[in-house]
Amino acid sequence: MDVLISLLPPLAAVVLALLTRRVNLSLFASIWLGGWLVAGDPLSGVAQTFDWFAEVMTDEWNARFLVLVSLLGAGAAFMHRTGGSQALSRWLMARIHSRHHSLLLTWALGVIIFFNDYVNSVIVGNATRELTARQRISREKLAWVMDATSAPMATLGPVSDWIGYQVSLISAAFVTLGLTTEQPYRVFLHSLPWNFYALLCLASVPMIIALGDFGPMRRAQARAEATGELVAPGDTPLSSVEQDLGEVPEERGRLWHFLLPLVVLIGVAGWALWYTGGGAEGKPLMDAIADTDVSVSLSWAAFAMVLTGMAMALLQRQSLTECEDTLLAGFRTMLPALVIMVLAWSIGTVTGALDTGEHVINATRDWLSPALLPVLIFLIAMVISFATGSSWGAMAILTPIGVPLAFNMGDMALVSMAIGAIFSGAIFGDHCSPISDTTVMASIFSGCDHIAHVRTQIPYALVPAGISGLLYLGSIAIDSAWLLLGAGLVLQGMIIALLGRLNAGRVPVQEQQA
Repeated sequence: MDVLISLLPPLAAVVLALLTRRVNLSLFASIWLGGWLVAGDPLSGVAQTFDWFAEVMTDEWNARFLVLVSLLGAGAAFMHRTGGSQALSRWLMARIHSRHHSLLLTWALGVIIFFNDYVNSVIVGNATRELTARQRISREKLAWVMDATSAPMATLGPVSDWIGYQVSLISAAFVTLGLTTEQPYRVFLHSLPWNFYALLCLASVPMIIALGDFGPMRRAQARAEATGELVAPGDTPLSSVEQDLGEVPEERGRLWHFLLPLVVLIGVAGWALWYTGGGAEGKPLMDAIADTDVSVSLSWAAFAMVLTGMAMALLQRQSLTECEDTLLAGFRTMLPALVIMVLAWSIGTVTGALDTGEHVINATRDWLSPALLPVLIFLIAMVISFATGSSWGAMAILTPIGVPLAFNMGDMALVSMAIGAIFSGAIFGDHCSPISDTTVMASIFSGCDHIAHVRTQIPYALVPAGISGLLYLGSIAIDSAWLLLGAGLVLQGMIIALLGRLNAGRVPVQEQQA
C-alpha cells in the first residue's frame, strides 16, 4: 500500500497531463496532492506545496539551471536576429531535398553532439528546425528524433558529463564493497552493451524513418504533410523564437553567424567541464569529468555564447537597444519551459518526501534472484525515472543498491549487467516522461507542444523498452550482450515494419483529402 500511495502524485501528474493537455495545471494539482499526503489535510497541503516551490527555486543547482536555460534562449535569439539560423537553413536546403535525408541529418547531429544532452537540444533544434519545416515534418516528429538521441547518447559517450556522473556512482558503490582492484570506468565500459534501451532507442530512429510511422505520430505527420500545419490546431509550442522575434532581412545573416556561437558554446563547455572538475590541477580526464560542476560549466558556456551573439549583432551595426531587446526576448521564449521545470522539480521533491524510490525497491526486494535481477532492476529504474522525471535520480537511488546486490549474488559479469540495466531503465524515464527536463528541452528547441511531444513519443519509446525487457529475460539463457543486442535489433526492425504496415491501411482524413 505504501508504494501505491508514494506513486500517486507522479502518476497523477502524468495521467492528468495526458488527459487534459494542460501540463502546468496537472503538475500543480499533483504537487498539491503530495502536499496533502505529507501534511495530512488539504489546507496544510497548500502551504506545503509553496514550501516545496521555494525549496526547489533556491536550490543552487536548480537556480543555475534556470539561468542556463534562459541564457540558451538568449543565445538562440541572437542566432535568429543576426540571421545565422536562416543562413544555415538556406545552406542545408540547397543540399538536402527529402524528408528522409533531413530526418537522418537531425539524427546524425544528435549522435555527434554526445557530451551533454542540453547542448545537444540547442544545437540540433536550431540547426534543423527550419529545414524540417520546409520539408513539412511535424514538430512532434522533430522533437522525437531530438529526444531519442540526446539522453541516450549522453549516457553512452564516449565522454560526457553523464558518464562522469555514472562512473562516480559506480566508484562509490565499489568503495562500499571494498573493491579496490576494480576500475570503475572499465566496468562502466563493460556495461555499455547491456544498456539495451539506449542502444535500441538510437537504432529505432533510422528504422522508423525507413520503415514508416505508426500510432499518433503517423497522424501528426500526415497532418503536417497534407495541410502544412506543423503544430496541431489548439496546441501551443513551449517556445517559438521565430514568432517571438519576428522576421529578419534575408541578406543579414551568414553561415558563420550560426556556427561561431556554437563553436564557442561547445569549446567553452568542454574546457569548463574539464576545468571545474580539477583538470587544471592535473587530474586525469575521466576523473575531472566525474568531479565536474555541470551547472557552472554550462552556464559559463551559455554566457559566452550570448556574448558572441551580441558581438556579432553589434558588428552588424545593430544598436544596444536592439541587442537588449533580443536578450530579453530570448529570456521570454524560455519562460513557459522554466515554469514547467520548477513544477517538475517540485514533483521530484514530493517523491523524495514520500520515499517513492525506497518503497518501490522494498516492494520488489523479495522477488530478486540472480537470474531475474537485471530485468527487475530495469523495470524498477523505468518506474522511478518515469515517475520522477529524473534519470540521474533513478541512477542515484539504484546504483548503491543494485551493484552490491549483483556482486553478492554473482560476479563482476552480473555487476556489469546490473549497471547496464540501471542506466537503461533510467534513460527510458528521462526520454519520455512529461516531467523530465530533457523531454522539456526537446519540446522547447523543436518548437513543439509539450504534451503532443510526449503523447506521440511514448509509443515509439515502448518498442525498444519492451524489447529490452525481453533481452534481459533472455540473459538467463544467453550470457552474450552482443548476441542479445543483435537479436533485439532484428526483432525491433520486424516489429516496426509490422506496425508501419498495419497503420498504412488506416489512412487519416487529412491524407484522403490531400
